[in-house]
Amino acid sequence: MAQQETVARLDMAPKYREEQTMAQMVWRAYRRHKPAMVGTVIVLVLALAAIFAAYLTPYDPERTDLDNMLQPPSLAHPMGTDELGRDLLTRILYGGRVSLSIGVMAMTLAVVVGATIGGLGGFYGGWIDNILMRFTDMMLSFPQLFILIILAIALRDIPIEALRGSAFASIFSIVLVIAVLAWMQVARLVRASFLSLKEKEFTEASRCIGAPNRRIMMRHLLPNALSPIIVAATFRVATSIITESGLSYLGFGVQPPTPTWGNMLKNAQELMTRAPWTAIFPGLMIFITVIAINFIGDGLRDALDPYKVD
Repeated sequence: MAQQETVARLDMAPKYREEQTMAQMVWRAYRRHKPAMVGTVIVLVLALAAIFAAYLTPYDPERTDLDNMLQPPSLAHPMGTDELGRDLLTRILYGGRVSLSIGVMAMTLAVVVGATIGGLGGFYGGWIDNILMRFTDMMLSFPQLFILIILAIALRDIPIEALRGSAFASIFSIVLVIAVLAWMQVARLVRASFLSLKEKEFTEASRCIGAPNRRIMMRHLLPNALSPIIVAATFRVATSIITESGLSYLGFGVQPPTPTWGNMLKNAQELMTRAPWTAIFPGLMIFITVIAINFIGDGLRDALDPYKVD
């Protein structure tokens, strides 16, 4: 009797688990991660504020006002002004466009290069894997800050005549510099995933029906390796923003008057005692953004874990 009642209750139970797709289960697990949701809201607000900066502030980010130099925060200038009288809130909003764009573009390029190298090495193995992985190890062995500075100097005058001297040329060169030294971790993750996945039954079945290697990699292996790639990509955005800020602080990043959070800190280093707000607010934006993106990465890592998704 007790067994029959248990079966009856199970039959009456909701069937939402069986009806949910993988994406729905991942989203359900992600929503449970409170810091990740907070981070998502923060990043969305910052991104929207950067996109619509022209509608949120009446000031020009590059227009100087020598009558209002180093003004403390007030109703007219909520974050104060800098050494040239420029509104700090305006420059932070416009600088967010550049800093966030560099983070996303550098991450995208690093993931594409890393996934390609790691996928080829993990799938084919043998001498191809040895060459690609030894190249990866060599890149990892270089002192990154030293190489970043050398590359930033070398690419400062980008050899594309149409872009020379433009703000986009400076941004493009920084994206290349960061991506050159950011793909190695992604390559290792993808290689490890491909080494495991290529021995699975579905891969062997694809080979048996004559599927070409390119189709096996793109249709079977890569989709199943997306979880570590997505998590690594999320953290890479935060790392790229920090790297850009460090390069700009050292004077090798995006050049003024184009505002970024990093070069705003560089300009503020001599004003810390007289006008601390010129350093506090850009530094706070970097801190909040990186923490929020790291929260998102933690949430994605937990949500995409097959042993935690329920």
